[in-house]
Formats: sequence, C-alpha cells, structure tokens
Amino acid sequence: MDKLSPPDITFGPLFEAVQTERIFPDSKTFVDCTPKAAPGLILKQYEAEKDRPGFDLKAFVLKHFEQPADYSSGFIADRNRPVEEHINALWPVLSRQADARVEGSSLIPLPHPYIVPGGRFGEIYYWDSYFTMLGLQVAGMSKMIEHMVDNFSYLIDTIGFIPNGNRTYFLSRSQPPFYSLMVRLLVEESGEKVLEKYLPFLEKEYAFWMEGAGELVKGATAIKHLARMPDGSTLNRYWDSSGQPRQESYGEDIELAEASGRAPQQLFHDLRAACESGWDFSARWFRDGKTFSTIRTTELAPVDLNALLYHLEIMIARAHAWIGDESKLEHYRQKADQRKEALQKYCWDEASGYFQDYDFVHRQRTGIPSLATVFPLFFFLASEEQAEKVAQNIRRHFLKAGGLVSTLLHSGQQWDAPNGWAPLQWIAIQGLRNYGHFELAEEIKNRWIALNVRVFENTGKMVEKYNVEDMSLLAGGGEYPVQDGFGWSNGVLLRLLGEEG
Repeated sequence: MDKLSPPDITFGPLFEAVQTERIFPDSKTFVDCTPKAAPGLILKQYEAEKDRPGFDLKAFVLKHFEQPADYSSGFIADRNRPVEEHINALWPVLSRQADARVEGSSLIPLPHPYIVPGGRFGEIYYWDSYFTMLGLQVAGMSKMIEHMVDNFSYLIDTIGFIPNGNRTYFLSRSQPPFYSLMVRLLVEESGEKVLEKYLPFLEKEYAFWMEGAGELVKGATAIKHLARMPDGSTLNRYWDSSGQPRQESYGEDIELAEASGRAPQQLFHDLRAACESGWDFSARWFRDGKTFSTIRTTELAPVDLNALLYHLEIMIARAHAWIGDESKLEHYRQKADQRKEALQKYCWDEASGYFQDYDFVHRQRTGIPSLATVFPLFFFLASEEQAEKVAQNIRRHFLKAGGLVSTLLHSGQQWDAPNGWAPLQWIAIQGLRNYGHFELAEEIKNRWIALNVRVFENTGKMVEKYNVEDMSLLAGGGEYPVQDGFGWSNGVLLRLLGEEG
C-alpha cells in the first residue's frame, strides 16, 4: 500500500482554514471530500487566491472537491412490506465494491467488497461490521462476510492493525476488537480449518493491542493500550496515539479544549480514546459522570475491551489447537486466564452488582453503571452469582419500554440515556441467555424488535440508535443528527427476527 497521508498533512493550510472557519455543518464533510485534481495543484491555487479581496473559501472548496455521497439517499422505502424485506433490499444500497486509490482522498482503498453503515458514513467501520455480519449471515451472504473479514485482514497486514474505519484520519486508533468474533462467524460457516488462514492476522492484531508490554514491566503505569494494575497484572485501555484535535471533528475539539481549561493534548488523547471505544461519547468516561470536559478515558481499564481481548486470546489458542501447536495453545490460554483473573479482581463490584470500568490512576472502580457490564456474560467470564446480580440490575434499572439504555445517565451524550443501541442489545441478550436468563433476554428482544418495527413503519427507516424511553420519538440526541441506513441496526434486527422461524 502506498504511504497514506491524512487530510491535515495532505492539505495543510487549506485544511486548517476550512475546519477552523467551519464552512460545513460538521467537520467530517471536508475530510471526506474527494479532490478533483492533484492536492499539490489545489494547494498552489489556494495560496494564489486566498488573499485576494472577496475570496470565498467555501466556493473554492466546492469548485475543487467532490462532496461526499449520502449512501442511502435516493432509496425509497416501501413501508407496507415487512421490515426484513426492507433490510434485504438495502444491502445492495449499502454495498461498496473494491476501491481504487484516489490521490488526496482520505479513503483507504480496500481490495474486496464491503458494507457501509449508511447516512454520512461512506466507509467501513470496525466494530459496526461484526453486527452487520450477523444480518448478512441470516441473509445467506456468507461471501460478503468473508470479503469483509479479508478486508480487515488486509488492513492488519498492511497497516499493522484495524483502524476505526478505512479513512486516513483514523490511522492513530482502532475500535473495539471484534475481529476474532468475525473469524468465529466464518468458523460457523466453514469449520475449524478457517482458523489456520486467519491465525497470523489474529496474532498480529493481538500484538498491536499488547505493544509496549516489555516497558510496562519495567515500571510504567501505562503505555499505549496497556495499564499496570496495583498487583502488577496487566489490563488494557483505549488509546489513540495522536494528541491533536480529531480531523473529522476539528472545530468541535478546539472549542471544547478552549472551554475546558485543560491541557489540550491530554484532552485530545482522552477524546480520541473514547472514539476508539465506540462509545463516543458517554458520561461513562467523565470523571464527574456529567461534564464533557472531565473526560478521562485513558485512565480507565474498560470492562468491554478486556472481555473482547480475552476472547481474542481464546481464539488464538483455539487456532493453535487446530494446527497442533501445544506450547502456543498453552501460552495463550494462560494469557486468557490471567486476564480473566485481573478483570474479576478489578472490574467486579460486589456491592453494586455490576462489572465496572477500573480507574487505574486513582485505584478504584468508576462507580458508573453501564451496559458494558454484560460483556463478561457474553464471553462466559462471570460466575453464576455475578450473572444473577447483573440480570437483576438490568431488569431493575436498564430495561425501558423500547429495550435497554446504555447508561443510567441523562448527559445529553448519544451513548447515554435515553438511547439504546443495537450492538449492546445483542450483547446483553446473548449474555443473559448464556446464564439461563431466558425470560429477561426475550423481554429485551421483544421490546427492541417492537421499537425498530414501529419506527420503520412510521418513517420507512432503520436508524443508528433509538430512544428507548420515549416511544413517541424516533431516536435520541448526540453529537450529530440521527443517521439512517443503518448497518448494525439492520444486522441485529434481522438476526433477532431470524430466530422467530
């Protein structure tokens, strides 16, 4: 792959001017634009024109760049047909073919077809894709699942990890590591032999998340994605290597930094780390549980991340079992056992009955309940007693008219109440089933399906998130307007409806 250059490097002063003056409704628009000529020529033209009287920056950009497409625009939904038919009719609309490299574009070209979420999101997203694949599996589109896993394998091979999405401005961070679960879907489709093909990529992804382990042993509290616990054990954190404003949210981040009074670089690390978590944003990451400027993501060992990495260790061990490498099988099983022990010790809070994120800087759990508590159930990391307490808390506090809220906090952030998100419904439902809480799982499933279907019948749309508290509304707030399409909502709903047969 050619050297990839993010928009701030490619367009330098033009990028700075466009994002600072905020000529588009949000900062993502410009970084997704495609230049109509070589970037050097556009920059030369900009330098020649920018100081002239009456220079119109937006007109200049519109002249020299193609604006990003809306990938679900032009699709007319038939609200009279079943929602399953609507979702299956959307797959071609949300499909992208293998990409060609365009000089100056932020899109990282992928060699195989893939599914984009929809709305303003014209690129593949890492953790979204697993939940989209659940629907593709029901739809019999196993070849598309394989294409998408092969795209992620290609990114691991060429970049060293799976970025947040296939955009150059995501090259400093990943997203929740669901790759091992995607490989597990292929194992379900084709058998254990698949593991041999994907083992090198599983191990390379693991190496990315564990980079710096040697330095951590020497005494550092945290380095990159790793954090040392008080007893010397290791858990992982979300981390983005850049301390700059997010290119796709440039103006917004500068504004927050100026208002917060915090050291900008640390604030930007925490904002970006929250983006890597997928929960961007939630008061789950806020020190005071309510104020955006108190975000401290990099100080936390999150429950969900460590549960996912436990599964990655288990899958690598399983692959080594298949190829007959007993020593590596034992090595990764031991890593998984050590992580399970540390997660139990630092993230389980007996008094509240929740798995919570652990603040390794202040050596205490955050005290903020969130649906991340169900991840240990999804991966069989909880005891029966712990699962019982989690189930009681889910029913008592998280279950609303339309499904489960992500947290109990009404912060105005999109990953907090009153919003519910498809991936968390699926993780919760499956996690509860794993421990025999079938009635509660069925209740969540039925409420979520009913809400999704009602919104579709009223609007003709599947959306990225839903307001599960107020059934008269379509969806909740957040940092950008509700997007329709929508990959993971489609996938989870199709999977849940597929269980009805």
